[in-house]
Amino acid sequence: MEPFTMHTGLVAPLDRTNVNTDEITPARFLKSIKRTGFADALFANWRFLNDGTPNPDFMLNQPRYRGASILVAGDNFGCGSSREHAPWAIREYGFRCLIAPSFADIFYNNCFNNSILPVTLDEATVKELFKEIEATEGYMLNVDLAAQTVTTPAGRVLRFEIDQFRKEALLKGLDNIGWTLSHSNEIAAYEKRRQEEAPWLFKVGA
Repeated sequence: MEPFTMHTGLVAPLDRTNVNTDEITPARFLKSIKRTGFADALFANWRFLNDGTPNPDFMLNQPRYRGASILVAGDNFGCGSSREHAPWAIREYGFRCLIAPSFADIFYNNCFNNSILPVTLDEATVKELFKEIEATEGYMLNVDLAAQTVTTPAGRVLRFEIDQFRKEALLKGLDNIGWTLSHSNEIAAYEKRRQEEAPWLFKVGA
């Protein structure tokens, strides 16, 4: 998994609350369990018209937001059913960081396992960001995970909180499985010690 340390990128605004996982990745795209092939699925019902052509009114189809790698969204982003296809689509499209007042818990945790940093900022600050993004074409943010800061083009520094375990794992590019494997020596030593301390627990059969 790709580590996240520091990222500077173009910002796209999705000023909607309660965006659910079916809106992020519609159910018709859930036929595969591979992590690839989902870029076109992202917000498909909003990005494309019924005839399959791009919807010119949706922000990701507007030239000023093409190539965006940071998404600023409304409250309770990623709510609804649990589907890892949602962060898969977000990551494959090119987003590395999501900023919102709040995220649904399962979606939030899935982001870390897919090399995406979800940043929680208070609602007033997010509303200010929406205004700045709308007013400034080419609006960029710098996100520093180690320092836990988001820096605006004007130099304003916004601090965010993050669980220390999640932070360290993402800095090193480790999902849950990768983190477990990184401690394989300690796990093996523990198992050996337990077998020596309580061998009867490891006897198989009569």
